[in-house]
Amino acid sequence: MSDQQIPTTPGAENPEEFTGHVKLGKPQTTAAGIPAVISSAKHILHEMDAVRGLKALLKLNQKDGFDCPGCAWPDPDDERSSIAEYCENGAKAIAEEATTKKLGSAFFASNSVDELAALTDYEIGKKGRVAQPMYLAPGATHYKPLSWEDAFGKIAGHLNALSSPDEAIFYTSGRTSNEAAFLYQLFVREYGTNNLPDCSNMCHESSGVALGESLGIGKGSVTLDDFYQAEAIIILGQNPGTNHPRMLTALQKAKDNGATIISVNPLPETGLLNFLNPQTVKGVFNIKAKLTDIFLQVKINGDMALLKAIALLLLEEEDRQPGTVFDKTFISENTQGATDYIDHLRRQNMDQLVAASGVSLEQIREAANALMHKKKVIACWAMGLTQHKNAVDTIKEVVNLLLLKGSIGKPGAGTCPVRGHSNVQGDRTVGIYEKPSARLLDKIRDIYGFEPPREHGYDTVSAIRAMRDGKASVFFAMGGNFLSATPDTEITAQALRNCALTVHVSTKLNRSHLVHGREAIILPCLGRSDQDILNGEKQFVTCENSMGVVQMSKGNLPPISADLLSEPVIVCRLAQATLGDRSRVNWKHYTQHYDYIREDLEKVIPGFNNYNTRVRHPGGFYLPNNAREGKFDTGSGKAVFNIAPLTIHPLADDEYMMMTIRSHDQFNTTIYGLDDRYRGIYQERRVILMNKTDIDKAGLKTGDVVDLVNVFEGQERVVRKFLVVAYDIPERCTATYFPEANALVPLNSVAEKSNTPTSKLVVIRVRKSL
Repeated sequence: MSDQQIPTTPGAENPEEFTGHVKLGKPQTTAAGIPAVISSAKHILHEMDAVRGLKALLKLNQKDGFDCPGCAWPDPDDERSSIAEYCENGAKAIAEEATTKKLGSAFFASNSVDELAALTDYEIGKKGRVAQPMYLAPGATHYKPLSWEDAFGKIAGHLNALSSPDEAIFYTSGRTSNEAAFLYQLFVREYGTNNLPDCSNMCHESSGVALGESLGIGKGSVTLDDFYQAEAIIILGQNPGTNHPRMLTALQKAKDNGATIISVNPLPETGLLNFLNPQTVKGVFNIKAKLTDIFLQVKINGDMALLKAIALLLLEEEDRQPGTVFDKTFISENTQGATDYIDHLRRQNMDQLVAASGVSLEQIREAANALMHKKKVIACWAMGLTQHKNAVDTIKEVVNLLLLKGSIGKPGAGTCPVRGHSNVQGDRTVGIYEKPSARLLDKIRDIYGFEPPREHGYDTVSAIRAMRDGKASVFFAMGGNFLSATPDTEITAQALRNCALTVHVSTKLNRSHLVHGREAIILPCLGRSDQDILNGEKQFVTCENSMGVVQMSKGNLPPISADLLSEPVIVCRLAQATLGDRSRVNWKHYTQHYDYIREDLEKVIPGFNNYNTRVRHPGGFYLPNNAREGKFDTGSGKAVFNIAPLTIHPLADDEYMMMTIRSHDQFNTTIYGLDDRYRGIYQERRVILMNKTDIDKAGLKTGDVVDLVNVFEGQERVVRKFLVVAYDIPERCTATYFPEANALVPLNSVAEKSNTPTSKLVVIRVRKSL
């Protein structure tokens, strides 16, 4: 029995809703196609009329339109489809945001916080857009409307009453535009803190740390055009068919141009097998495009072992035929640490690597042979690599492989961390970071005339601890669903309830509004698809995609309520209310026109020179990227090989490794529906995917109802009522959807260096539910 038990009874943070009516079918073998078109249409028509829906979709991801609020996959630099430059999940995202369902005072008067919290995340999200500012008073059971002026006044009162600015936390979601994010970090730093946790802390922080230390820039180095020139593309820990469906089109084009595609994942994801492009004749006539040439089904966290094994096989061939496998000129002129790394490889035991990876030597050799004589190699990855204890070292191992091949800084080659949320990368670029550089702070001081704080602030994990421990009492979220996105759900809920005030800038109702501080405020904002008009002139904002392109985003739909404000205006008015005459920033000036924001942003942030002119060019512009140019902004000016030990995770006989995943009917914490079409799972989300052999050994069967248990640092965490589903997953490995299983992810289990929660590396036990 553990020393402590985290509370696990159903509550507002985890209602444990369970339908028990799961329907199982065969996993699909082909992604997209006509079913995706039909699904898109159903979601749009369920939320709005056809005219509004068509008007939105025709401008989605167009050069004169608005950026998809979903993933950060780049748009083509050249021609874009005038009919559908979006994917199924992009259409779902627009259906959610552009819905005509709206929640005003009558809705909140009729529905108490407790009643709403008893709903599932899916049911909460389907209620509609928040139409006016809402306030929950201390001890109140219902949200009530308040004016914008009163809302800003209450928030300012709380902020100015704190004994230290560091007692406030300012969270940022990836949806926030460059303009809003720049103003937000400026306000927070003038207020006096660097407490700027963001969603990147929970996803690609490991990528940023690994790439920054090894290549000198915490971003990927490739462009979309590089995919079309690549000879080989390795996709690790990523499910593009669900999470970045437009990537499938790029992979299909790469494949047509002769690229070999190697997929590495514990699950055989549909989108990496076959693709039906509904915008092509072949797709319409159900002619599949095969994508993956080699599928390597690793154990959870077996990637490091696999990468070392591939590198070792390449080394053996290089020894036999010097100069034919490794790019020795590149290694000599552009890297450091190669000799030590190669010596490290020679000491590896292949049998141990094979066992740790879960992939047969024959398959590993096939992958190594495919890479052997190719120089143009792209490596892509996502959460399957970043949310592990050794995530930073694993990503550096990816870089090691590319450096051996000279596959950095040349056309058709490089790194490609695929960001999961539109503009999460842009937010970091313009200053949303709890560990700001001295250069950024010096620029803010020089341009604005105040001294910003220098002490590092809280990231997401440390922010939760601070609220839990009473070190922070005001929580302000610029977008997102903090409770459902974060680990250790019950502890995060406790942390939010400890606050004197929680504030959320939101488009729609979500669970974080229902697990709140002593007072709570919802500030409803415009979405990407909404027209944003200031002083009679239509405004636009800008976003940065996964490949460093900054482009404009201009909504075209009438807002569902006249009582919505844009995020930039919300920040400016909050800053005016909080800082008053002591501010050195002309916040009112920024509310006149967004060009004024961009004029000052370019003075502070490198790469944005002539911002207003360049961003008005159709398709925007690329930010500077030293790794793309073969230059490495490290201490030595060279790319750095990394040496890391192989990590083994022993399990007791009754233990399994669990990773959290998305269903095909969700984006991050937004649940579009209850079906995971590609995996053949319908009408239920509380499921655990297990290997059939493991199910039999445990005396279970498909359809059994079980509880999942994690014990970490003497604390037992339990989530109840999950259905067992037999699936093609390695033995001793399991998968569950988030946020339903987030309560099992320990707050203190984080990746080394990046402090990212280890949501893909959770040790659990499975027991029959009573």
